[in-house]
Amino acid sequence: MQEQVILVNEKDEQIGLMEKMEAHEKALLHRAFSVFTFNKKGELLLQQRAASKYHSPLLWTNTCCSHQRDGESNIEAGKRRLREEMGFVCELKELFSFIYKAPFDNGLTEHELDHVMVGSYENDPVINRDEVEAFKWMTVDHVKNDMELHPETYTAWFKIIFQKYYSHIRN
Repeated sequence: MQEQVILVNEKDEQIGLMEKMEAHEKALLHRAFSVFTFNKKGELLLQQRAASKYHSPLLWTNTCCSHQRDGESNIEAGKRRLREEMGFVCELKELFSFIYKAPFDNGLTEHELDHVMVGSYENDPVINRDEVEAFKWMTVDHVKNDMELHPETYTAWFKIIFQKYYSHIRN
């Protein structure tokens, strides 16, 4: 069975379900999440998306991100994907949500109501090579500076989050 996403309106009210690729082809608004995991040194755990990803392959992004499943809370979804992609689970807290739309060169469009969550973790992850190419820990200020110098190496949603919500993430 193909993975489905939760279609929502701008108030984050569920209005339906749709196969993930179809939602991205039609650029329909759907629920998503982005997890940011920090260590005690204040460093953010970044992942480089796997080369096999259908969009944004090999780009750097936040610790993990994906789509909630029908009936799954934002926190449950974040913990599930942390385990699946990064090989660990930690407590998560939701900070905020926002809507963005980002078209890709392959004809697909991310149009998401993205729930941003944070957590704390001290060890290196055990990455799932089907999902993640590499990882690194960086301070938020270092990420911001690198993003300004090399924006093409970061995912669209990660750049939007940093541009709009840098002060929330930094604190």
